[in-house]
Amino acid sequence: MSLTPHPGIFAAVERHCADSEPAPPLRFYDGSERAGVPMVLVRARQLLYDRSARTEARASLWHQIAERAHSDAVGPDWPEAVVWLGLPGLRRTAYKITWRFRAERGDVEAELITCYLEALAGLAADDPDPGGTVLRSACSRVYDVWRHARREMAVDDVERAGGVPVEAEVADYWEADYDPVPRHSGLSATVRITVPAHRVEGVRLGALARTWEMADTATSVGFSGRGRQVATVSLRRVRRSG
Repeated sequence: MSLTPHPGIFAAVERHCADSEPAPPLRFYDGSERAGVPMVLVRARQLLYDRSARTEARASLWHQIAERAHSDAVGPDWPEAVVWLGLPGLRRTAYKITWRFRAERGDVEAELITCYLEALAGLAADDPDPGGTVLRSACSRVYDVWRHARREMAVDDVERAGGVPVEAEVADYWEADYDPVPRHSGLSATVRITVPAHRVEGVRLGALARTWEMADTATSVGFSGRGRQVATVSLRRVRRSG
């Protein structure tokens, strides 16, 4: 399934390399020519991701790309062409990270390109699957960056952001966790609301949702059996020590 084009770094590279033919060209080794057959850039990219092609031929192309990524003896168009050749293997991961973690697409694309180039630089000369090694390394590293960043997302203190004062002298509290399903719109991070136990009856979840400007998102938090689940809300009683 093709993905909808998205303006950004990837799109800019695609435009700039649309008719590019950097020198020296990549060579395709099919066994008929010891020196290899010169290959146009578009055909080389098609072959890189064609699983029906000979594994050795694809591996040879990836090793040539790794050499051109860090060689001073190639033409000035090669650095951008190297990125262009890797985009089909990076684009789907960019989409997934942007959608799942609500990250800025430009930041994700820039990080993917950086990790892709670093993976090319560290590629072993005898790696039998250089394309898989490079793309897996780049995509997994960037995925881990945003997964780690998500765990560190902070929410303003409820006492200041929600307008619900928490009285320190009260030992019993109720906590409500709002944990929506990741999607393009609405909240994507878990929000925890702490309320003194003696005020639970007077502060309903609906009021809290309006206070936190979640009313549009939390109006339907159940799963009716039709459509998709919007979110889940759990309420539990906790006891604070001290």
